Order: sequence, then structure tokens, then C-alpha cells
Amino acid sequence: MMSSDVKRSTLRILILAPSGRDAPTVADVITKAGMLPQTCPTLESLCVHIADGAGAILVAEEALREQQTVDRLHSALAEQPAWSEIPVLLIAKAAGRGPTRPAAERIGDYRNIVMLERPLRSASLISALQSALTARRRQYEIRDHLLERARQEAELRRLNETLEQRVEVRTRELQQALEELQKAMHEREEAQRALAQAQKTEAIGQLTGGVAHDFNNLLMVISGGLDMIERSADPERRRKLITAMRQAAKRGEALTRQLLAFARRMTLAPEPINLRSLIDGMRILVGGALRGDITVEVDLEPKLWPVLADPGQLELALLNLAVNARDAMPSGGVLTLAARNERLGESGANGTKGEFVRIEVRDTGTGIPPDIIDRIFDPFFTTKAVGKGTGLGLSQVYGFASQSGGHIEVQSDLGQGATFILRLPRATTTSAETLPERSPAASERLSHGGRKVLVVEDNDDVAELAMEMMTTLGFVVARAANAREALAKLATNRGGVDLVFSDVVMPGGMNGVDLARELKRLRPELPVLLTSGYSDAFRELDPDEGLRLIEKPYRLETLQSALRDLAEFA
Repeated sequence: MMSSDVKRSTLRILILAPSGRDAPTVADVITKAGMLPQTCPTLESLCVHIADGAGAILVAEEALREQQTVDRLHSALAEQPAWSEIPVLLIAKAAGRGPTRPAAERIGDYRNIVMLERPLRSASLISALQSALTARRRQYEIRDHLLERARQEAELRRLNETLEQRVEVRTRELQQALEELQKAMHEREEAQRALAQAQKTEAIGQLTGGVAHDFNNLLMVISGGLDMIERSADPERRRKLITAMRQAAKRGEALTRQLLAFARRMTLAPEPINLRSLIDGMRILVGGALRGDITVEVDLEPKLWPVLADPGQLELALLNLAVNARDAMPSGGVLTLAARNERLGESGANGTKGEFVRIEVRDTGTGIPPDIIDRIFDPFFTTKAVGKGTGLGLSQVYGFASQSGGHIEVQSDLGQGATFILRLPRATTTSAETLPERSPAASERLSHGGRKVLVVEDNDDVAELAMEMMTTLGFVVARAANAREALAKLATNRGGVDLVFSDVVMPGGMNGVDLARELKRLRPELPVLLTSGYSDAFRELDPDEGLRLIEKPYRLETLQSALRDLAEFA
């Protein structure tokens, strides 16, 4: 379909027929057919109209007797834009009645010429003109397309010219926002430190459930980010980023210590805990978080087992439960901390079994309505007024209990108070499993010293980090950039590699899974550990093949654990 944007005046038909009434007669036929004719008395007027734009040219052959006239028409046609090639309909005399050399040949190399032979019927003329106008409309559409593309290119050039300026403005805005954020964080840090130093009990309760939790998440993100930043190949950029991140982590750690007064580390570090000593040490902190109209009672079994848990997170969980009990007793009451030993069989709480220490935090408050008791451990769920709680306190307790191999549940009757039951696994102090773990660098160097690993990774930065991790774990490291290079190195050094650690997605036509399968065929005794940042990589593995894969980005502890799980490295 032709564009409707083409002006009718640009589709006029220019007529040059100097003999008799040929021009008026043809113009009348064209008008009746719904087209717009424009008669030209001379060749010069025709050339002027060609420059102004037309749909087609209708020329009688006798108007082109002189070569000079032909050359003038050819010149006018040659001056058209590159997109334009106006159709020329040349009305010639019947064969044998005119010059031996037709005018069409004398016009030169102009290609868009249609010969019409006399006698000429009106229907044939109209059909030829309609075909010519259809082709001409397509030319105008091409022109419009070229103009639009030129406009877009000009706009793109303009945008590119202003890009640097806009980037500079945006950079200043981001820098200003960063400075404002740092100022706000500093002011908040100072304010919270003052509150912690003053031991304002209500502030401690709110900050424990809100700010401390948020800061713990922030510190986790920063710590994970450090692993990624250290892959940078630019030493100066890497040093600045690492320094800034570590300073932020230190500020967060310091603030968290001042707010909670008992935090020891950000990640769970289970160790045997004397629960009696821990609760005795928390008396002042718990008492400060409560009001004067609340009495605290402690009921501990005489021969209480030690529990296996992270001390700081356990203290945080007990404080969150105490603050929750305080808020449930607006008119005062009794808070009881109780603990006793408990053996659970197959029908134990939450399907768990074994030896646990049952810790109860009981209050004499308003109780929990039945319609919300199933939601109280959901993150950010709270029935408190805005600004009075974050809804993260009980979810922290739930997460801590689950990660520690225990369980948390609640029993409550409306108006009769509530009892939170926290079960934590018993610690067997004589078992080597309960001893604090050695650092990866210490433990793995003893077991892997001198053993050689081939790291197969096409990305130079990732390969460098992986090799550094393997070196930290005590391996001697070599590298191959792809699977085929790895096979070549293994073929020439069959006895020198004890483990292959390979990325899954690599160039060269063979990925890491293909490499592992080929090595299983060639050297079934050689263990292979795969890694990938591609989420679908797991679906490429056949569970029956026994291939192990860890996701990118991985931490040193994750890599260490995966190596430990390999049967060959047990």
C-alpha cells in the first residue's frame, strides 16, 4: 500500500507535446482518469517543473528532434536526487514512419523510459501512467525513509555529543547523593551510639530487632562483595575499593557491638555453650531491655547439657524473645527463662529426634490471637504500631533455630500469656565435631599439601581468583583456558594432576560437562569438580553420573566444602 503522505502536486504528469492539440487532448484524458496533468509549452518549462517534482513525464518524440534538446532533457534528468528516477513515457511514431534512430536511444543512459507507440489508445495511456505513478510513489516512500533515517542519525549524533556532559552531571548527582548518604549514616551511627551508651531500654529493643538486623545484612553483602572486588586486575582500583568496603564493614561492626553489646561474629560459628553461664551473663542486658514492672525469673535444670550454637546469635534470639514478651505485658508481669534437657524420638517436634536442650521464654501477657499465631515468625510481620517494631525479631529467632539444627514453636492462650519453646542440639564436648573448625588455610593445607589441581577457566580474572583460592587451600595449581587445552595438558602429564576444577560454559565447542564426561572415560580415577554461573547448568547434569557442581560466585568455604565432599578427597 502506498503512503498517503505524498502530496498530489508531486504526482502531477508533465506533458511536452508541441504539435497541434496533442497536449490539451492528452491532458483532458488524464484529468478524466483522476490524475493531475501539467502541460509544458517548451522544453525549458518542462525542466523547471522536473526540478520542482513530478510523478511522470509524457513527451512526444517530435519534441526531441534536435540533439541539443535531447541533451538538455538528459541534463535535467541527471540532476535529480539519488533516490529519484522520474518515469519518462515517450510517445513515438509507428515503426517505419519516423527517424531511424529513436529519441529514447539518443537520451543516453537514463533507464526509466517507457515507449508508447502511435496510434495511442486512451486505455493504454492511462494504464501506463498508473503504473508509472505507482513506481513513483515507491520512490517517494524511499525518500521519506531516507529523510527519517538521516533525522535519526542526526539526533543520535546530537545525543552522543551531549552524552559526556550528561554523564558528568549524573556523576556529580551520584557523588552528592553518596556524600549525603554517608553523612546520614554517620549521623545515625552517632545517634545510635549515644542511645546504646545511655542504655535506653526501649531503644535497645527496637534497634535489636531493626537496625542490628539490617546492619547484619549489610555486613553480609559487603563481605560477599569483597570476594568479587578482589578479582579486579587494576591494583589501585582494587586497593581503594577494598579499603572503603572494609572501613564500612568495620564501622558497621563497631555500631552493632555498641547496640547489642554482645555480638561476636556475623556468621554462625557453632560451639559448645554453657547455657547457665550465658544466661547469667545476659541478666543485666535483659533487665535493661525490660521495664521496672516486669519481674524476671530463671528456672534451669541443675545438670543442664551444653548446647551447640553460635553464642552471639543465641544471645540475640533470647533478647528478641524477651523484648517480645515485654511488649505483650503492657501492664507488667513475669518473664520466665527456663531450660531443661530433652530427648526426642521419632515423633519429636518438627519431625526431629535426638538430644536437645529445651529453652522456654514464658510471659504472663495478653497472649497471641489464634488468627495470627501461624504468622508470627514471618519476616516483617508485626502487630505493633509504626515505628514500634520491624517484624524481624521473631523471624531472626526462627532462622537461627533452623540453621542451628533446632526448632522454635509457640504455645499461647488469649489472655493467658505465651510460651516460646526453643530447642537446640546438645553439644558433646568430647566429640571432635563440636570443636571450633580450623580455618580453611590451616586445615586444608595439611591434607592437600603438594597435590596438584588443574583449573580450567577461560576468564582470566576468574581463573586468577580460583587459582589463588586453590593455593590458599594448599594445592599446587596449573591452568588451562578451555577444555581442549586441558585434555592436551593431561595427555602430556598423566600422573601430575590430582584434581580438575572446571567451568561449565567455555568457548571452543566443548564445555565443562563434556570435559568431565571425557575424563571419566579416559581417566575414571581423576576427580572433577565443576562450577558455573549459568543457572541451567544443573539441568545439564545427569544425577547418575555423580558429577559435583558449585554455583558462581562461590566463597572459599563453599569451595573447601565441595572438595571435602568429593569421595577422592574424603
